[in-house]
Amino acid sequence: MQLFVGLGNPGGKYAGHRHNVGFMALDRIAADHGFGPWKAKFQGQISEGRLGGTKVLLLKPETFMNLSGQSVGAALRFHKLEPGDVVVFHDELDLAPGKVRAKTGGGHAGHNGLRSLHSHIGAEYRRVRIGIGHPGHKDSVSGYVLHDFAKSDADWLEDVLGGISDGAADLAAGDAAGFMNAVGLKVKPPRAKAEPKASAPRTAEPRKDEPVADTRSALQKLVDRFR
Repeated sequence: MQLFVGLGNPGGKYAGHRHNVGFMALDRIAADHGFGPWKAKFQGQISEGRLGGTKVLLLKPETFMNLSGQSVGAALRFHKLEPGDVVVFHDELDLAPGKVRAKTGGGHAGHNGLRSLHSHIGAEYRRVRIGIGHPGHKDSVSGYVLHDFAKSDADWLEDVLGGISDGAADLAAGDAAGFMNAVGLKVKPPRAKAEPKASAPRTAEPRKDEPVADTRSALQKLVDRFR
């Protein structure tokens, strides 16, 4: 079994926030892959289903971001899972909007949800970092992440969530490269090959060893003969 965790804050007022993109990713996976209804458990909302041949539990902690580790730790202990069985989807200030990266382990870089996870299950879980960009100054970070995505973000956000969903089965199978390929195809679909331009028709030139037809009139031939 794999445990997919989306980070965010519970409640309708937070639903469209940049900080809630982890919740959005899990909602998209659940909808696209026919997961069961969401139920209250482990201080959060869970939904069960399969991705490829792997059973997967989706978990959206409802402890608020700063205490996410409590919910994840409870689910991990109940199902006797290891940190390596966990994939966490979260917002990433250090990536440009629309960029996605997968990694295992590492620091929390000041992200309060990851900080809580580190304290409850350690650092060696897998992560899907979803870029939201940086507001430019650290004093603006709180207001930026706790604010809805702009309308201009809608297109790239839809592509990113679709790509994450498309690659979810690869992620469950432990194929990070396959997952990233699926995301890349959605975010930057291959361009159609341009048709070669038709070249202008070339006027056939007579070969040097071929006789050139004499197109002079009879009168012209006579005049040329006595020049």
